Amino acid sequence: MAARTQLQMLPLREYTGVNRHDPIRFYRLPIIGGLYRRRVEMCLDECRGGERVLEVGFGSGVTFLNLHALYLEIHGLDLTAQAEQVTAVFAAHRIITHLRNGDVLHMPYADGFFETVLLISILEHLKPEQQGAAFQEIRRVLKPGGQVVYGVLMERPFMAFMFRLLGTDIRAEHFSTEIDVARAAEAALRRVKLVQIPSLLGPVYEVGHFVKAA
Repeated sequence: MAARTQLQMLPLREYTGVNRHDPIRFYRLPIIGGLYRRRVEMCLDECRGGERVLEVGFGSGVTFLNLHALYLEIHGLDLTAQAEQVTAVFAAHRIITHLRNGDVLHMPYADGFFETVLLISILEHLKPEQQGAAFQEIRRVLKPGGQVVYGVLMERPFMAFMFRLLGTDIRAEHFSTEIDVARAAEAALRRVKLVQIPSLLGPVYEVGHFVKAA
């Protein structure tokens, strides 16, 4: 059995270039911090390495230390993160990144450019009718045989309550369910697996691993 990935992080004070909604501030909290780290680790578990990876919604770059060990080039696309600031943080640690602003529906990359596209807690923010277009765009930028790995929150009453305690109303920001996302993925790509983070109150996070036909 393969060893579980452990998330490698910089000191929290070094992360910058994101707005107040970025979850980096939650990573060291009891309970909820463990969930934040575990969802990233489950996604990283599925990343098999290669020449180029694209993370859509890279935020503060919390995955970049791990991705640097797996891929020759790290690319990132994010709607709001300050790409130059995040780039500078990791350049100081001799990790070169290729970051820019943009969204998953209109990605500025050539066809067949990436071995892996990674999206952690991004797709639930799209409306259900946008999921098909997102996965067609993901499919376009993947090499034949390339993989997409995504993670989506499975909203439960307990989770909604916990996030509200943290000042976040997830129902105001999440428009698609894990079922919407998986259905769109299966229409465009071949499923490898779906895995979930369990809890006493039921599963709370789902990771999908799909591949483009060779």
